[in-house]
Amino acid sequence: MRVTLHNRYLNVVDNTKGAELNSIKGPNQTEYLWQADSDYWGWHAPILFPIVGRLVNNQYRYQGHTYQMHQHGFARQSQFKVDSASDTQVTFELKSSTRTHKLYPFDFDLKVSYKLVAHTVQVQIKVNNVSDKELWFSTGSHPGFNLPLRHDGATFEDYHLTVAPKKVYPRIILKNSLNDVQHPIKADMRTPLNLTHKLFNNDAFVLSLHGHQTTLMLSTFKDNNGVAVTVYNCPYVGVWSPYPKRAPFACIEPWWGLADNYYHHGEFTKKTAINKLSSHQDFTARFDITVF
Repeated sequence: MRVTLHNRYLNVVDNTKGAELNSIKGPNQTEYLWQADSDYWGWHAPILFPIVGRLVNNQYRYQGHTYQMHQHGFARQSQFKVDSASDTQVTFELKSSTRTHKLYPFDFDLKVSYKLVAHTVQVQIKVNNVSDKELWFSTGSHPGFNLPLRHDGATFEDYHLTVAPKKVYPRIILKNSLNDVQHPIKADMRTPLNLTHKLFNNDAFVLSLHGHQTTLMLSTFKDNNGVAVTVYNCPYVGVWSPYPKRAPFACIEPWWGLADNYYHHGEFTKKTAINKLSSHQDFTARFDITVF
C-alpha cells in the first residue's frame, strides 16, 4: 500500500512494502528518486535490516546455529504496517515473527519514519530490543537518485560528489562486495569528485565517517538542481551505481554497519561494525534527504 505525503515544496510517496520511499518530487514535478527500472536496479530506496551488504556465503552463525540471509537483510522485502500518518509524516512498523525468526533469532520492533520539513525528507530508523536478551544488528538505507535530474542535456558524468566537511577521508575498499577494512586508502574530498561509471568498478565508494555529521551532495554545474544527504552519528556511507552498466542514477547510502569482512569466518557477534542492544534498549539512526 502506498502512502502519500505532501507539503508546500514536496510530494513524496512511501510504500508499506519495505517501508520504502518510492518517489520524491520537488518543484516543477522534478522526480529526484530512482524509479526502480529493473534493467539496471529494481529498487528505489530500500531499508537495510538486520544486515548491511553481503554475508560470506550468505550465512552467519549465532550461538551454535547457522542462519541463511541474503544481501541487505529481509526488511526491504517485508510488509510493514502503518503505525501513524498525517499529511507530512508517516511511521511504518515491522515486528519480529515466526517468519523472521527463521532468518534472525531476535525479537525486535523496527520503526521507519519519514517527515517532510520544507525541502527535506527527514528519515529515522528505530530498532527496539523487546526481549530480555541482547540483540545484534546492522541497519541503513539505500536511496537512489536520478542522474541527470532534468532532461536538459546533462549526463551522469556531468555530476560530481561534494562532501562536507571537506577533508581527506579513510576509504574502505570492497572485494567481491566484502569489506577490507584492515587496509583503507585515502579519499581526498577537499574538492568535488567527478562521477564516472568506472568509479564503481569495485562496487560502492565507501567512506568512513567516524560518526561525524556529514553532508554528501550530488549536483552539476549545468543547472541548479541537486540532492544532498546529511547523516548523523553514522559510521559509514557508500556511494554506488551498478557497473559495468551505465545506469542513469547513483545512490548515497547511510550505513550503521558494513558487509562482512573479507576475512570473516561467520560468527555474527564478531561481524565488522555490528551493533549490540541490551535488553529493552533502543537505537535510532537518522539522516536527511534535501532536494533543490
